[in-house]
Amino acid sequence: MKNRFYFIIGAIIAVLFSACKKDNYDAPQADFTGRIVYKGEPIGVQYGQVNFELWQSGFGNYSALNVNVNQEGSFSAKLFDGNYKLVFSVNQGPFLWKKNAAGKQDTLAVNISGSKTMDIEVTPYYMIRGATLTAASGKVNGFCKLEKIITDANAKNVESVSLYINKTQFVDGGNNFGGAAVQTLSGAAIADLNNLNLSVTIPAITPAQNYVFARIGVKIAGVDDMIFTPVAKITY
Repeated sequence: MKNRFYFIIGAIIAVLFSACKKDNYDAPQADFTGRIVYKGEPIGVQYGQVNFELWQSGFGNYSALNVNVNQEGSFSAKLFDGNYKLVFSVNQGPFLWKKNAAGKQDTLAVNISGSKTMDIEVTPYYMIRGATLTAASGKVNGFCKLEKIITDANAKNVESVSLYINKTQFVDGGNNFGGAAVQTLSGAAIADLNNLNLSVTIPAITPAQNYVFARIGVKIAGVDDMIFTPVAKITY
């Protein structure tokens, strides 16, 4: 009976010791940072909507870590040292990701040995050029041009162009004074991609402030994620 008691106590101690060892594993220390770019220019997206996957084998499994891209096109993740494979899944982002010989989403090898900064090159369907955002007479006025980047069989049309404003720096289709601060031009109404003008009336803000944040976004036909200009703080 005594031996059985000591056996049970020993088993409990072993379990507790094992749990403590698991809890004492070091947290990842390497910072993996960078931007999603086209020829060095960041790709703006909607906050929380675009991510890529980092795959790493080991520890008896093969799993992915999802890394979010922020609205200015940058990313940041804490990683363990090791070799990773980076990939954007199908329909992630307002751009095309390279494919392999089999026509599948290709992977990019990433070696992490201490902190690493790198830009990830993609090919957007369109780029927003020459954007300006100004305030006058209680309105925010926006202007931009669109450059069509993909012109082969993968080319797509513009579904719409929108100007959004919000009282905080998070500005997009879901953050624009509850849908009250947006103007949208349909693709069918756009006669000239080099001359797009939009205007949004600034709503009453409580508590009062003398500034808003604004950006222009482009929705591409058949693509879930929009491409955006950088967020601009507009004082009025």
